[in-house]
Amino acid sequence: MRKDYIADKLTIDKDLDGLSLKMITEHFKLYEGYVKKSNEIQQKLEEADKSEANGVYSYIGELKRQETFAVNGMKLHEVYFGELNGSPSTSSGTIIETMIIEDFGSMDAWKLDMVATGLAARGWAILCYDFRDNKLHNYGADGHNVGAVWGAIPLIALDIYEHAYFMDYGVRRLDYIASFFKNLDWNYVNAIAEKFELQKQHSS
Repeated sequence: MRKDYIADKLTIDKDLDGLSLKMITEHFKLYEGYVKKSNEIQQKLEEADKSEANGVYSYIGELKRQETFAVNGMKLHEVYFGELNGSPSTSSGTIIETMIIEDFGSMDAWKLDMVATGLAARGWAILCYDFRDNKLHNYGADGHNVGAVWGAIPLIALDIYEHAYFMDYGVRRLDYIASFFKNLDWNYVNAIAEKFELQKQHSS
């Protein structure tokens, strides 16, 4: 029995520091669209004729390809809006800060790499915990389903598609990234690490 995805509610009700409520609200509508399409694709997959599957083209094949785009778009936006919830906090004293320092040498070194990833990628810059080596990595993704790494948990998802910042910043992506960090809720990030008990496995 299929269980529908449900869109989270936008908890932000005012302009953030450098990020307008109008831009955030319009952006959130895209997330709601990914949720809607994820559910639609799941329904169509249940009804699709599996016998027509073909590597060149088939209806079910196209559904499978777009499923990863829609579902990944939904999940990454949930992290993005979860950490931009109007409650910015510092990383000081958190588990995630300790892990970042161990893997990158310092918070400044990590941020330098994260910003560079955000300027180099075309879709997302994502701080992930990778179970392959039990370390943190900044991974760049050119699309929701291009650049994803299996066996990794997104901890910080920085959306750097133009729709995430053009309304406020035009082509000034670096300025948008700076505002993203000013509004980042490290408590949200840390809660993900605690949920999966990442500190116990980190660099083990």
